[in-house]
Amino acid sequence: MPTKGKKRKPAAKAAAKARAASKRAATKKPASRKAAVRGPLTKKPASKKTAARKPPGKKATKKPVPKKAAKKPAARKAAPERVEAKKPAARISKRPVSWRKAPEPKAVSKPAAGRGDGVSGFEPRIVAFACNWCSYPAADAAGISKMQYPPNARVIRVMCAGRVHPAFVLRALELGADGVLVSGCHFEDCHYLFGARRAAEQFEKAAELVRMLGIERERVRYEQISAAEAPKFARVMHEFVGDIKKIGPSPLGARGRGDLEVPGAVTDETT
Repeated sequence: MPTKGKKRKPAAKAAAKARAASKRAATKKPASRKAAVRGPLTKKPASKKTAARKPPGKKATKKPVPKKAAKKPAARKAAPERVEAKKPAARISKRPVSWRKAPEPKAVSKPAAGRGDGVSGFEPRIVAFACNWCSYPAADAAGISKMQYPPNARVIRVMCAGRVHPAFVLRALELGADGVLVSGCHFEDCHYLFGARRAAEQFEKAAELVRMLGIERERVRYEQISAAEAPKFARVMHEFVGDIKKIGPSPLGARGRGDLEVPGAVTDETT
């Protein structure tokens, strides 16, 4: 039995070295291509692509690709000419021409003077007594709303339509008014409770006096217009002016057709 203190033999050492060398050789990487020993220089065989090429003396020329011809726009068809229909020739009548004179126009009978239809450009002059609480605000609202109605009236504002005495109506006609309008509140809306009924009674007296004087009853008119009835005020003015135009100028205003001057009347409103 070998002891621990004894050295190995040289043959064992040599065997151990050979094993180590074989292990190293096994673990080494293969040599790269650059390090590999090249054989004798030989030309590579020509590839198929190079073999098919033409000799270097003559350059290969590409065949020109024919360009597509541009399409020409189709010619528009000429519109067919319009053939005008020939008008038939005028026939010449063989009847003898009569040299008689044309009949004279018949004389138009003029209406009697003093009527609206016979007066050219007649614009009636109207005096309107309007209640301060109902009719006058309606006239104001019609103007603010730009409602169209004839500007033939001279508006006089009174605190109540019952204040309009029959003498006021006669005085307006005497000053040259062609018509007089009295406008107040409805009976149930009167600011003074009994003023609207008083106005109706006073107007009946005034209308009777106008009839007794021989003046047309249609020249005076009474209406009940509230503050919220601006369209009604404009409609009444249209109707009353139309009625007065049919009747004609007032016989009391024959002395002159100048501007009607009524004391207290509103002609031009200012704001």
